[in-house]
Amino acid sequence: MSVHAIVNRFRGFLPVVVDVETGGFNPATDALLELAACIIEMDESGWLHPGQMITRHIEPFEGANIEAAALEFNGIRPDHPLRPAVPEQQALRDICLPVRQALRDTGCKRAILVGHNAAFDLAFLNAAIARANYKRNPFHPFSCFDTATMGGLAYGQTVLARAITAAGLDWDKSQAHSAAYDTERTAALFCTICNRWRELERIERRLARGRERLPLQSDH
Repeated sequence: MSVHAIVNRFRGFLPVVVDVETGGFNPATDALLELAACIIEMDESGWLHPGQMITRHIEPFEGANIEAAALEFNGIRPDHPLRPAVPEQQALRDICLPVRQALRDTGCKRAILVGHNAAFDLAFLNAAIARANYKRNPFHPFSCFDTATMGGLAYGQTVLARAITAAGLDWDKSQAHSAAYDTERTAALFCTICNRWRELERIERRLARGRERLPLQSDH
């Protein structure tokens, strides 16, 4: 397997960027309304790129709580007649099947969720998986990569829009707070930071080789 294969980059984990839009902050009681995922890919030169995107609008589960403030924030109208929503179990199947295929294709052992404030997304994903009794969850149940932390390290910015801008990427405020757009932008940020780190390592190695070739300085 190539030294640049993604299975070798993250200790056998496959990064999958996930974003959720919800009816509140409590994963046990509040509705999961949108779910999107982007599978991260690595090219033959070892650079990361956003790959396949999957997004689903989701029907609130029976008895789900939906806060008016949450809908005002994300702009979702759960009862809109043209909203192409599906049950949670179907949404999970539609998201997880391509992820499991990517695990087989890459040789990775588990998917690891990448998110902006990832613990929030992972909690809602795990709650939906438990409700649906979904048996073939490809995601690690508690480990994750958080681009809020990565953005703070790389650019001094923890807010997604500000980290995206600091990274030199485009940000469209009018599209923010949809699961699909936030996932796509978070994937771009994750790849940019990882690739930047790799480029810095390459520069350090070149400098080290240059220092090794310098002639020894005489004491006279």
